[in-house]
Amino acid sequence: MRHRIFGKQLCVKSDHRRAMLRNLAAGLFEHGQIETTLPKAKAVQRYVEKIITTARTKSLASRRELTAKLTDRRVFPWVAYDSVPESKKSSPFWSLPAASEIEFNRYGELRKAPRLIEHILTKVGPLFKDRPGGYTRIVKLDKHRLGDGTDLVVLQLVGNEDGPQVSGRKSNRRATADKRTAFAAKMKKATA
Repeated sequence: MRHRIFGKQLCVKSDHRRAMLRNLAAGLFEHGQIETTLPKAKAVQRYVEKIITTARTKSLASRRELTAKLTDRRVFPWVAYDSVPESKKSSPFWSLPAASEIEFNRYGELRKAPRLIEHILTKVGPLFKDRPGGYTRIVKLDKHRLGDGTDLVVLQLVGNEDGPQVSGRKSNRRATADKRTAFAAKMKKATA
């Protein structure tokens, strides 16, 4: 019996589950969206919503709460800036840190970069300052994982997206609605 047990177990031990949620949340805040399975996305969505609500007020108490909930790590977009589309360059999650904020050691390893908690407090928190909730969305993909065939989804932060979908296909929804409206106007004019 599972009386008074809260949350999904995701078939892993509690330490593993806690680490997995922290890493998924950190990846979401670093990149703006992550691709994962539906049960994991639903579990991390609740976790992320609470973190963003805490980050909306930038204070020492909220910084300490975020540090307790997340593992603070360096944030650096490893993707080449030239390969990022123009539509995503305006997004706050793709804004590259200044060259003075990033340092590499002689072996090419990242030595100095902005921290995740500071990124959440300065960029993600103010982005949702006026929004009362619902900071994330889950979009189901028409892809399946190769190993077990489970459905994959994209968990993304709600922001200023260009289109209604993530897949890259052009949506016909608006064009269809415009055709229906034009047809209805034409039929009304013909009968009148």
